[in-house]
Amino acid sequence: MKDSRGSSNIDLIIANNNQVADVNEWRVSNDESLSDQNYLQYKIRKGGACNQNTNYTSQGTRFIIKEEKLQVFDWNLIQEIRKMANKTNIEGGTEELDKCLATKTTTENDLEQPVDNFSEALQTSCWRSVPTTTTRKENNFKKSVPWWTDSLNIMQKRVNTCRRLYQRTRNDKELREGRKQKYIEEKRKYQAGIKHEKLNSWKEFCNVTASTNPWSQAYKLASGKIRPKSMMTTLTKLDGSETSIQETLEVLLDYFFEEDNVEENTHQKTIRKAVEEPIKTSNDVKFSREEIKQVVESFDGKKAPGIDGITAGIYLRTFNIFPRLVTAI
Repeated sequence: MKDSRGSSNIDLIIANNNQVADVNEWRVSNDESLSDQNYLQYKIRKGGACNQNTNYTSQGTRFIIKEEKLQVFDWNLIQEIRKMANKTNIEGGTEELDKCLATKTTTENDLEQPVDNFSEALQTSCWRSVPTTTTRKENNFKKSVPWWTDSLNIMQKRVNTCRRLYQRTRNDKELREGRKQKYIEEKRKYQAGIKHEKLNSWKEFCNVTASTNPWSQAYKLASGKIRPKSMMTTLTKLDGSETSIQETLEVLLDYFFEEDNVEENTHQKTIRKAVEEPIKTSNDVKFSREEIKQVVESFDGKKAPGIDGITAGIYLRTFNIFPRLVTAI
């Protein structure tokens, strides 16, 4: 923002962690904005290129398994799983690692830690062995408003040039004043040109729309037949009286959501008790490795992966190496 009293760069944008990582190269544009506020320019990375310093989370990453990289991935995965095993003093070959880690996982009280360790090992193995692809695509096409023309583009460049010349002239007051007047004049022409093109674009829209449908939106706007949609703010009670806004909300809540009372009835108490008690009976059967393998093999390899970029093929490859560990998790 810049006016006669000074200038200040004030900006507040709310974004999540993924968006923050994809937005960079912020700067205040010197282009003419026809107001006291200046344009902010920044670049948004498409696909979210990621590196290993970002906790392996990046939007748009997809690991691609190629035949020549399979053995490299297997070796890296075994080494990363072995690091997990070293924390618990487990030694031995791949099968021994699989058995010991599976046993430890099934007896673990807190399952979050082994799951996090396994996920980190899998992602690290992918980054070290599997090439990645992102959805980044360079696009130099500048999308603009429908009324923008080449003449306005030329006028905008002329205004920006005059503005820079005026702002950089500081020692010669007479020359600065002359360039200021020229800048103001070019800015006035630029504003008039924008207004003219907007009006022509609107006329063209009305003519084209009316030629295809004489009773279209343009006709309704001209005749004043567009009415704002009425918003229901009151309800009629059974006694004929109308509710206030607060009463309307209470009536709707009471109608659509019944009061959840603990002491309501025996049926409600039975439902609450059944929900609160963990389901663990003698009829519960643990998942077998064959069932887990069938589920993993049923994944569609063409589907987009999650934010970690790990595809169905990687999960299947991991299961074939550590079937007991994956089943236990």
